[in-house]
Amino acid sequence: MSEFAARGRGLVQRRRARTAFLAGMGRGLAGALLFALPMLMTMEMWQLGFHIDREKLLLLLVINLPLLLILSHHIGFEETFGWREDLRDAIVAYGIGIAASGLILALFGVLKMEMPMSELLGKIAVQAVPASIGAMLGRSQLTRDEDEECENPELRKRPATYFGELFLMAVGALFLSLNVAPTEEMILLSYKMTAWHALVAIALSIALMHGFVYAVSFEGGHELSPETPWWHALIRFTLPGYVIALSISLFCLWIFEQVDGTALTPLVFAVIVLAFPAAIGAAAARLIL
Repeated sequence: MSEFAARGRGLVQRRRARTAFLAGMGRGLAGALLFALPMLMTMEMWQLGFHIDREKLLLLLVINLPLLLILSHHIGFEETFGWREDLRDAIVAYGIGIAASGLILALFGVLKMEMPMSELLGKIAVQAVPASIGAMLGRSQLTRDEDEECENPELRKRPATYFGELFLMAVGALFLSLNVAPTEEMILLSYKMTAWHALVAIALSIALMHGFVYAVSFEGGHELSPETPWWHALIRFTLPGYVIALSISLFCLWIFEQVDGTALTPLVFAVIVLAFPAAIGAAAARLIL
C-alpha cells in the first residue's frame, strides 16, 4: 500500500512539474510577444537582418545564450536545481524567441519564401535575441500570485547577490536599449545635442535611476534604512548601474552598426542618449526581477 501511495505521489509530482513547465512556456511565449513586438514591427530591425555583419550577429547570438542561462538561474520557467536545468530553460527560451519571431515576421509578410536563406535566418536571428529575453522575463512578470506564494521556498525568486543585482541591471539596460539602438534617431539626436544637453542627460539619468529604486516606494524597491547614508546606495548601486548602462549602450550601437563613420563627439552623445532609456531599464530591472 505504501509503495502504491509512493507511486501515486510521484505521478502527481511529475504531472505538477509538467504543468508548471508548460505554464512557464505559455508565459514565456506571452513575454516574447509582449516585450519584443515593438522590435518585430520596426523596419530598422528587418533591415539589420539583411545587412548586419555576420560576425557581429554571431557574437550577439553567442552572448545571448549565457545571458539567458544566468537569467534562468534567477527567474527561470520553473524550479531548477542546477545549471543543467538552467541551460534547458535558456534553450527553451531561445527556441520560443526564434519561433515567435519567425511566426510574427511571416505573418506580416516580412519573411517571404523567395528570400535568400541568409536573409531569412538573419532577420529571425536578430529578432530572436530580444524575443528570447522577453520569453525569460515573461516568467517574472506574468507569474500568478499563487505561484509566488508557493509553500516551497525554492519556487520563489532566488535572492540576488550584489553582482547578481548588477547583472539584472545589465539585462534591463540591454533589453530596453535593443528597442531603440537600431534606429537612426540615436545618431540624429546626437548631432542635435550640445555639451550642456549631454551633461543634463547624464545628471537626469542618474537621478532617475536613484529615485526609481530608492526614493520612490515601489513594490520590490530597495528602500534605505534611516541609518544608511544617502551616498551609500548612490556609490554602491546607482553609479555602477549607470556605467553598465553606458557600456551596454556602446555595445548595442556597435553591434547594430551605428558606430561606423560616426565622429567621436556625436558617438559619445549617442551613447549618452541611448544610456537614458538603458538607465531606466536597469533601474526597472531591480524593481521587477
